[in-house]
Amino acid sequence: MQYRRFGNTGVMISALGFGAMRLPGQDKDGEFFVDEEKSIEMIHRAFDLGVNYIDTAYGYCGGKSEIVVGKALKGYRDKVYVSTKMPTWKVTRKEDYRKFLEEQLKKLDVDYIDFYHFHGLNKSRWEDVVLKYDLIDEAQKAKEEGLIKHISFSFHDKPEILIQLIDTGLFESLLCQYNLLDRANEEAIAHANKKGLGVVIMGPVGGGRLASPSEIIKKSLGDKAKSTPEVALRFVLANPNVSCALSGMSSIDMVEENARVASIEEPLSEEDKKRIDETFEENKKLAELYCTGCEYCLPCPRGIKIPRVFSIMNYHKVFGLTEYAKKEFAKVGKEENYGTSPMDCVECGACETKCPQNIKIREKLKETLAELS
Repeated sequence: MQYRRFGNTGVMISALGFGAMRLPGQDKDGEFFVDEEKSIEMIHRAFDLGVNYIDTAYGYCGGKSEIVVGKALKGYRDKVYVSTKMPTWKVTRKEDYRKFLEEQLKKLDVDYIDFYHFHGLNKSRWEDVVLKYDLIDEAQKAKEEGLIKHISFSFHDKPEILIQLIDTGLFESLLCQYNLLDRANEEAIAHANKKGLGVVIMGPVGGGRLASPSEIIKKSLGDKAKSTPEVALRFVLANPNVSCALSGMSSIDMVEENARVASIEEPLSEEDKKRIDETFEENKKLAELYCTGCEYCLPCPRGIKIPRVFSIMNYHKVFGLTEYAKKEFAKVGKEENYGTSPMDCVECGACETKCPQNIKIREKLKETLAELS
């Protein structure tokens, strides 16, 4: 396992972190039950392979993730850094910070939390929750008392907001999204590293999108990678501003494979990075030529979410993520967020009169149906 300097925290963190958001289990009567035995076995295997950072949160796995992680920490606590998150959206008063912290310490059954995050910060939660209720003051008190070791935040907003949060000088580490398909935070990540913050990445395989096989992506590294997920993980870890990549693992095989990739000492060469960049830049241009997602074609009188459909088609046609694209397309016409099926198109042509790309939308909808149904 590779270990990296975690900002100015004094911690050497494993390149791979265990994300405890998707622990194995099942829903029963509207409640999620974690398979504790399997989960603990997986977590212990990760620890034994050198993973020294585990990340959970108040609400993960129906509120049970922290409890299972706490059980898995027995016998390993002095070797592992524990990260969890305070549910900012549940805060209605200043005292809630301490209330949630104490509850989470009990669930984890630990005396302190190494990295305690303000969960899911964006502009409104920063201003209307953290600043409004003076929660930084509460965090600093908790740190002084030894209940938390480091003040952190996880992030979901625009990169410019991320940079603003970094520049407050109040945080020691952050958790944000970054992967082959979404590089929007790249500049902000570099800024964080320069300012001395440790950077942990969520979604290194694009929230599962890059877990699907793609010869296009795999070939970008020639014979250096066995799979698409390996390319995705190695890409994230090749960024010198990244300290750790979190993976939401759900099987022993996944743990062992990710640990293998995170243990590869040979970094990607500049030539490797250039080839990946060229592959994605070329494909991105193809995607933009196909549909930019401007939504000028909407609303469709039949309720078809045309840009959403074409975005799914891009995963198949442009990035070669056909398996993922078919899973996503199966939701079209069945789930509200995906709109109605292209089968409902009556070919009125209203969309094509508004498309600045002059895409033959009706023809492309039929093509999507034929290739992904």
